Amino acid sequence: MNTKEILFNAFTMNCVGHIHHGMWTHPADRSIEFNSLNYWLDLARLLEKGLFDGMFIADILGVYDVYQQGIGITASESIQLPVNDPLLLISGMASVTEHLGFGVTANLSYEAPYPFARRFSTLDHLTQGRIGWNIVTGYLDSAARAMGHTQLMNHDRRYDQADEFLDVVYQLWEGSWQDDALLADKPHRRYADAQKIHEIDHQGEFYQVRGYHLSSPSPQRTPLLFQAGSSPRGIAFAAQHAECSFVNAASPSALKIQSQRLRQAAVATGRHPNDILIFMGISVIVAATEQEAKEKYHSYLHYASPEAGIAHFSSSIGVDLSAFELDEPIHSGDTRAIQSVSQTFNGWTRRQILEQHALGSRYPIIVGNPSQVADALIHWIDEGDIDGFNLTRILNPQSYQDFVDYVVPELQSRGRYKTAYHSGSLRQKLFQHSDRLPDTHPAARWRV
Repeated sequence: MNTKEILFNAFTMNCVGHIHHGMWTHPADRSIEFNSLNYWLDLARLLEKGLFDGMFIADILGVYDVYQQGIGITASESIQLPVNDPLLLISGMASVTEHLGFGVTANLSYEAPYPFARRFSTLDHLTQGRIGWNIVTGYLDSAARAMGHTQLMNHDRRYDQADEFLDVVYQLWEGSWQDDALLADKPHRRYADAQKIHEIDHQGEFYQVRGYHLSSPSPQRTPLLFQAGSSPRGIAFAAQHAECSFVNAASPSALKIQSQRLRQAAVATGRHPNDILIFMGISVIVAATEQEAKEKYHSYLHYASPEAGIAHFSSSIGVDLSAFELDEPIHSGDTRAIQSVSQTFNGWTRRQILEQHALGSRYPIIVGNPSQVADALIHWIDEGDIDGFNLTRILNPQSYQDFVDYVVPELQSRGRYKTAYHSGSLRQKLFQHSDRLPDTHPAARWRV
């Protein structure tokens, strides 16, 4: 009998419409308050009460302007527009929690590694080691244009740049300061030992960086590393760098194939199969009884916007789905957008995609009473060979409150959910080892 504890992140974004488009119109939804810090503090407190492992905050640069070749529905349904910087939320939420982790998405394609490394070291200090970085390279042409480029860089080429970016920040985080460089010795007026602070000198294809890391060693040094690529090049990148990987699949059997491919790729780089924790995106509608849960689901359909869902999806695959007839097969061809998604849905029709997006999203949805939801979650975990879920918000905060009230106690009664937080940093809580990256990780080679 499997007794592995299931991990959970709350999957959200610093905007109104994140995954389940149209639900912001529901009277009980608070998403339009996202500009208020209290909105985020309330959410952080709720998640810590429910013993969530983390809050996984998505982000994009650019806008969804592929569908109908404009931002009409993007603006009217607030499809991740407006969207605010997620990093600025973390200090406030960390101040009202003690254990909750924060996985923050940041697009490295338009960042300079030197100041970027300082921002994450600062957050690691302020959260006492509870920060993670979701590594993305972007997939929107609109972002490339806004940043002064003519179009998005080729898919695999973006990962080449990402490999070098990681190499630079690893040197800053792991190698610039020795552990005992910081003295804080008031009587002898020696705050730090200059002999133990090292200048990095990186001269590469994409980056030339010579300098000292501006932050002293933080609890984790390198933040916990998330990544979500499922293309062959994305898997190779994850196998090398990721500690947590975000995947999606239509069935547990398909999920298991993805999981095994990822773990085997990690082993091929010299890491262990369990060096990567695998999370799947999921949506849950739960109530005291099955009938009440079904009624809740059907009531939500009135507010959801399937068209907004496929407008989002159009940018994900880089194809204007409004240009296809309802029953015309869709073929994305060569795309610079999310390669794994576009290949998965080749040959679908717009009608099929609209039906799939009935609740404004293509994510799998579990509907039922606490026992039924727990059964389904455990089935995905055990049969799919994954470790946890990124739980979407359908309504905020109701989706998370219902989960905490109904599902958490049911999973705890089965021994599949923790009853208290483990101690230590985010990395230590999840892996039950040191605050720092293991020696099998490529960043370890830069340690002095």
